[in-house]
Amino acid sequence: MNGDQILQAFAYLLPSVVTGVVAFYFFRLHTKNEEGRRRFMLQKDTQKQTLPIRLQAYERMVLFLERISLPSLVVRVAPQSQDKAAYEALLIKSIETEFDHNLSQQLYLSDECWNIIKAAKSATIQSIRKAALSDAENSDKFREDILSDTMDKASPSGTALAFVKKEIGVLW
Repeated sequence: MNGDQILQAFAYLLPSVVTGVVAFYFFRLHTKNEEGRRRFMLQKDTQKQTLPIRLQAYERMVLFLERISLPSLVVRVAPQSQDKAAYEALLIKSIETEFDHNLSQQLYLSDECWNIIKAAKSATIQSIRKAALSDAENSDKFREDILSDTMDKASPSGTALAFVKKEIGVLW
């Protein structure tokens, strides 16, 4: 084989190689696009099924936060006796019971949202304990102290509720 024959064979072979490389590139690109499209469709179908469940979880946590807000808690949970310590324990038990009832909802919430809800619960319990240190002599006076303390401050439940609403807005 002389140089002209090699050059001629190379001239015939070059378009085939270029066509093969271009075909391989486009086939690979098409395969990636199809895989991405299938993944997107699967995620979209999954989201369509889980969105109502997630919204229900957020709804339950909003209800929880509303129920443990101090004004509504004190109005809803009446003292059973005049003993301030018993009423304090009853309020805290009510919060813990509500929380335990909604514990499984953390599966559908973001970690940050769940931590904020737990912090609101803890801060509410802390507020009750702080109010219990006052010199109220009975549970009725203790209720009044709790309500007057909450008038001036932003409630932990309200702060957590604002975060939950913001997070729900991201879901849409």
